[in-house]
Amino acid sequence: TALFDQATIERQRGYLLALLRAMAADAQQEVHRIELLSAAERTYLLEELNRTAAPYPAERCIHELFETQVHKAPDTVAVVCEDERLSYGELNARANRLAHHLIALGVKPGDRIATVLDRSVALLVAQLAILKTGGVYVPIDRALPSARQELLMADCAARLVLCADDLVEATIPVRAIEPLIAGTGCSSDPGLALSAETAAYVMYTSGSTGLPKGVVVPHRAVNRLVINSGYVKIDAGDRVAWAGNPAFDASTFEVWAPLLNGGCIVVMHAATVRDTPSFARALEKHGVTSLFLTTALFNQYTASIAPTLAQLKYLLCGGDRADLASFLRLLKEKGPVRLIHCYGPTETTTFATFWTCPADCKGAVAPIGRPIANTRVYLLDGHGAPVPFGAVGELYIGGAGVARGYLNRPELTAERFIASPFVEGDRLYRTGDLARYLPDGNLEFL
Repeated sequence: TALFDQATIERQRGYLLALLRAMAADAQQEVHRIELLSAAERTYLLEELNRTAAPYPAERCIHELFETQVHKAPDTVAVVCEDERLSYGELNARANRLAHHLIALGVKPGDRIATVLDRSVALLVAQLAILKTGGVYVPIDRALPSARQELLMADCAARLVLCADDLVEATIPVRAIEPLIAGTGCSSDPGLALSAETAAYVMYTSGSTGLPKGVVVPHRAVNRLVINSGYVKIDAGDRVAWAGNPAFDASTFEVWAPLLNGGCIVVMHAATVRDTPSFARALEKHGVTSLFLTTALFNQYTASIAPTLAQLKYLLCGGDRADLASFLRLLKEKGPVRLIHCYGPTETTTFATFWTCPADCKGAVAPIGRPIANTRVYLLDGHGAPVPFGAVGELYIGGAGVARGYLNRPELTAERFIASPFVEGDRLYRTGDLARYLPDGNLEFL
């Protein structure tokens, strides 16, 4: 009992007895077919840990939910970018003008529009406008070499490209966004009849192969990420920093969590994020309440600006295995901040699991926790069977956040997105990531 608690010992004893009984009953059977889990433990791992159902607007589009906030509080500030501020009404009017321009240019529902823009008000307007046309936004990193940018544009068959100027090299139509936004035009909502199951965006991820894979994410999956999600509660009083690269999926949370809940986006320019003192000053100046950081930045900033971070309402981190010492360092500041460790591949819409670090944290690791609302997570062995406590398994993720698949990659989609054997009609994404259950039911990423 110096190494293991009593519950763990009892579980291991049960696994051993189950193995011995099965061997005694049939010495010829294959080991992987032996059921080690008791009925109660199987129910706990497959069902109880996945009881995450919660109401959310599964049948409405992202831009429709934004328009609801516009009608509710048109004069509330929606976005702050240095000295520029736009209300919900102003942001909506700009997005509507651009949407009507795009429709006039021939954009139709389902068309993919590439955006080669830094974090900015213009990019927010572009994403909203594209959704209002029924189109699909495809964010492309401005820092990529032009050949790589063209590869992504060709792969997604972009209808056109929106950029800061007309210097982007492409064989498809390129439009500078500012003249389209600044010009006159109809500012009413286009009001197209669209389904929440249609694609909202395509996010490219290179994965382990280095080849681009465009992940197709529907409106419904984004709604599940940011509304009644269980890990944070963003409302009209919140200011959420947009500090992540628009071409990476954390930006999905940073943009839509505030805009679909009546909050405010605070745009952080790259130079500010890279300079620690400037970043701390910007967080304080703009009254940021919620911030997501990659694990590397989280570890760096907790060592340098912990007092500032401790005053946040929510501080989320993810993207790599977290260092528990960084969490403990912030806890020493005794601020109001709620520290949340998140995990989730692009293919399951940004976050799939979360762990909130308790104020009296005494663990040895920072786990990735349990599934967020309307999400199911399974640890399976190489034969697709659930693994017992403490055993290493591959993470499979189901629920409303699962993407539609990979653009133009039907074979890979069929390989990685599979029918769930546990919930009828559900699809699972096979992550390739390994984890194990801790005694309290939280997941440890390995």
